[in-house]
Amino acid sequence: MIFESKRLYDNQVSDWIQKTLKSSGYGISPKASQMLVEFLGTDLSKIDNELQKLQLIAPKGTNITPELIEENIGISKDFNNFELRKAIGMRDTVKAHRIINYFAQNTKDNPMVVTVSLLFGYFSQILQYHGTADKSKGNIAKVLKVNPYFVADYVLAARNYPMKKVSQIIAYLRETDVKSKGVGATNMPSGDLLKELVVKIMN
Repeated sequence: MIFESKRLYDNQVSDWIQKTLKSSGYGISPKASQMLVEFLGTDLSKIDNELQKLQLIAPKGTNITPELIEENIGISKDFNNFELRKAIGMRDTVKAHRIINYFAQNTKDNPMVVTVSLLFGYFSQILQYHGTADKSKGNIAKVLKVNPYFVADYVLAARNYPMKKVSQIIAYLRETDVKSKGVGATNMPSGDLLKELVVKIMN
C-alpha cells in the first residue's frame, strides 16, 4: 500500500491509527496507539507495516493492547517515553528513575534527543493548560490536541507543576538539549544528562 497524503502532525497520527484499524475490524487502546506513535514517529508507511503484522497475529475483532505491541513489536509497555511522562506528571520519583535507568542502559533504542523533545512538548502542553481559561475536558482535549482519555493526566500534572515551575522546567530542557549536542557539557554520557534532568524537573 502506498500513501500519497500530506504528512500528518504528531497529534493526528493516533487518530489515523485508530481509524485504519477500525476499518479492518480491529480496535486499539489509547495508550497502545500512543506507544506506536512515540516509537515509530509519523511515517505512515512504517506504522502501517507494523499494523499489518499485528493483524496477521491477532484475529479480527481484537482490541490491540500495549501487551500485544510489546510481545510482537518489541516496544516495552513499561519503559517508554509515554510512561516516563506519566511518572513525572504524577511525581512518581521511583518509577521515573527506574525508566531513566533503563533508558541509560538502552540508549540505542531510547535516543536522548527523542526523550528531551517529547518532554519539551509535554511541558509546553502543561503550560498551555495553565493558560487556558476554559478547563472543561472537551476544551482541554481540543486545545492540547490530545485524546480526551489523557486529559486527567494533564490535570494532575498541572496540579503538581505550577506555571512558574513549568517555565523553569522548559529552561532545563533547553539547557539539556544544548548539552547533549556537546555545548557546555563535560563529555557527560547521555544517560547521566537525562538522570540530572529528571532530578531537576522533579525537585
